[in-house]
Amino acid sequence: MKRFAAVQHSHSEFLGSVEKQLENRGIGFTYFRPFTGQALPASALQFDALWLLGGAHAPADRAHVPWLDEELRLLRAFAAARRPAVGLGFGALLLAQAAGGEPQPDHGPYAYWTTAHATVAGAADPVAQAIDGCRVLVAAGGRVALPEDVAPLATDDDGRWILLRRDAAYGLLFRPEMTPGMIEDTIMEEGRPLPDDIGDVLARARELWPESRDTTDRVIAALVSELDLMQERRKPPVFRIQAVSGGQ
Repeated sequence: MKRFAAVQHSHSEFLGSVEKQLENRGIGFTYFRPFTGQALPASALQFDALWLLGGAHAPADRAHVPWLDEELRLLRAFAAARRPAVGLGFGALLLAQAAGGEPQPDHGPYAYWTTAHATVAGAADPVAQAIDGCRVLVAAGGRVALPEDVAPLATDDDGRWILLRRDAAYGLLFRPEMTPGMIEDTIMEEGRPLPDDIGDVLARARELWPESRDTTDRVIAALVSELDLMQERRKPPVFRIQAVSGGQ
């Protein structure tokens, strides 16, 4: 069975509408929650792909994400094992940082609706084409400036990157997994920093929900095809040590 690892960074942000998409394709997933003190996997070899999910804070905010170096280690392990990765929101920022991007320390949380624009670099990319001209929700706790050798595949109305690819890893600052209910959960999350206009963002999410579901369907189909997510990678066997009674 195909099994993905999903790293969760807050109680309110999970795979959301992507869960059903994976389940319909016979894909299972295991959540890891470093913000609760849970350890991340030591290896990539027991999983077929990695999903790095959204979060309340920015990669530059080390006080709130003390596990950051361990997560970057895990991302490098998946790359070395030639297993694909997808980052959403906070996860996309980590992918940008792993590619050599510079975290911007003074940037606060944001959430806004925008029209996605495929760039020249994204002209032949299936994920960029799946969102080109569509209204998408962009949300994260901070920003990471891309290095010069990483060209964004799609940008927002103001020309800021919202989609990148590095080898077998995609970073999505737009949020195909976010449902109106998940946005409500982020608002209710205790102590979470929020954009001032989050209420307007939620109202717009409810209004655009049918359209957003169609966009999510196209994005997931493109990711599955482009990253070959239906392929089950070879996994080493798990050995169990069985005690033997000394009287036998």
